[in-house]
Amino acid sequence: MKELNLKSFEEAAELVKRVTLPTKLVYSESLSAKTGGSVYLKPENMQYTGAYKVRGAYYKISQMTDEERARGLITASAGNHAQGVAYAAQRYGCKATIVMPTVTPLIKVNRTKSYGAEVVLHGDVYDDACKYALKLAEEKGLTFIHPFDDLTVATGQGSIAMEIVQELPTVDYIIVPVGGGGLITGISTLAKMLNPKIKVIGVEPAAAASMTAAMKAGEPVTLDSANTIADGTAVKTVGSKILPYAIKNVAGMLTVEDNDLIPAFLDMVENHKMIVENSGLLPVAALKQLDLRDKKAVVVLSGGNMDVITMSSVVQHGLIQEDRIFTASVLMPDKPGELVHVATAIADSGGNVIRLDHNQFVSVNRNSSVELRITMEAFGTEHKNQILNNLRKEGYDPVIVDTKLY
Repeated sequence: MKELNLKSFEEAAELVKRVTLPTKLVYSESLSAKTGGSVYLKPENMQYTGAYKVRGAYYKISQMTDEERARGLITASAGNHAQGVAYAAQRYGCKATIVMPTVTPLIKVNRTKSYGAEVVLHGDVYDDACKYALKLAEEKGLTFIHPFDDLTVATGQGSIAMEIVQELPTVDYIIVPVGGGGLITGISTLAKMLNPKIKVIGVEPAAAASMTAAMKAGEPVTLDSANTIADGTAVKTVGSKILPYAIKNVAGMLTVEDNDLIPAFLDMVENHKMIVENSGLLPVAALKQLDLRDKKAVVVLSGGNMDVITMSSVVQHGLIQEDRIFTASVLMPDKPGELVHVATAIADSGGNVIRLDHNQFVSVNRNSSVELRITMEAFGTEHKNQILNNLRKEGYDPVIVDTKLY
């Protein structure tokens, strides 16, 4: 494919229906209330493979010759493109080899294998895995499928824009996570073809803002590192083939700190009953940076492939970040009934003790004072302060210390 065109987008939109579920827009009352606009979710995390990537992979394979498919396929991916290629290859009866970074979550590795692909773990980030996949492709004569720097793949991803506009023709903003740039290239290019008034906004991790750097420079820029919990968008260099389309059609780029993804995860779980991986949460976390008053915005939740260990860590950090779990240290005399006195002060203000650490050796004179570290549950910052104030009224001087849950 020499250029992105409407005919190919229309073809892709029909073809990908063979391997995708209909991810209808979900209106978000909570995000709409926070932004003053009408915010809708495009839940690509609900796809068969847990992400949108199957769209581009399937359309790419559909455009190959029989000889190219017969040689076997190979790609590199942090996980979601891997599953997309593996699943699409399985549907076409092709052999697939997937090179993934060694830090790829186990759920993504195992699901890729479950579709019949051979998985090779190599390198710390996507860029390392990609170099090795290209080497293997040359050595073994395999057909390489680039996860983002491929116009045919980007066309398949653009089918998301077709579905959004068909369902919500008056959409003002489409907000998209960005890694290598294939998704936002497909979405922004087709969106502009369908309605030039639509603004497509890209969102990257602040620690891996390769598209932001490339759009400023007018050419791909290689970052020194891409260290972020949003592993699916940890890309040092965006694609050179897709970049001109992104520069032309993307209305703006935003960046998000990793810490901002944590409350976004809790919001999706508690208010929307959805598991969304960190990369897919980038647009949600970026909403507070946009003025969406009286606007209609669609947030693309790109994937939901998150391992349970990461989920556990994010939930714990999120509860701590929102003051729903906190630890306070108090000094008290080492005498009978003192612990009950502290516990009563907490209970009277509605706090819930989940952990106690009693240190008798904080002072040489333990009769004078011992330390009690109390980890408690609260409803948020206001409730936390009520609990602390109640402890002060009872004669204690609580000091907030680092909360560690293990």
